[in-house]
Amino acid sequence: QVHLVESGGGLVQAGGSLRLSCVVSGSFRSIGTMGWYRRGPGNARDLVALRDLVAVVRIDGSTKYGDSVKGRFTVSRDNPKNTVTLQMNDLKPEDTDVYYCQAVVETLSSGAYDTWGQGTQVTVSS
Repeated sequence: QVHLVESGGGLVQAGGSLRLSCVVSGSFRSIGTMGWYRRGPGNARDLVALRDLVAVVRIDGSTKYGDSVKGRFTVSRDNPKNTVTLQMNDLKPEDTDVYYCQAVVETLSSGAYDTWGQGTQVTVSS
């Protein structure tokens, strides 16, 4: 079984910064792409398929960002520690959302699959 545990959410004023971290633990062979999504507007039912991309980092270190966060957020990973981190700067009220850690893990029993954390709330006040 694989677990993703997020930390670092909270309340911050507009223009401020927060740092989210996620640790992957459990039984797996390797971790592929990992990163962060957020629930997104209009996704009241929190359907996974409708979550918005925030930022992901591939195993080779290359990254991809959602358009709204480019230049403000930075994603990074620490492979030996099975950790992915999201540094969020110049936060805006529209960044308020539930942020989910995501990782593609490969296991002996189930092959490769997406797994998700429980989510952490980020609230940006104006």
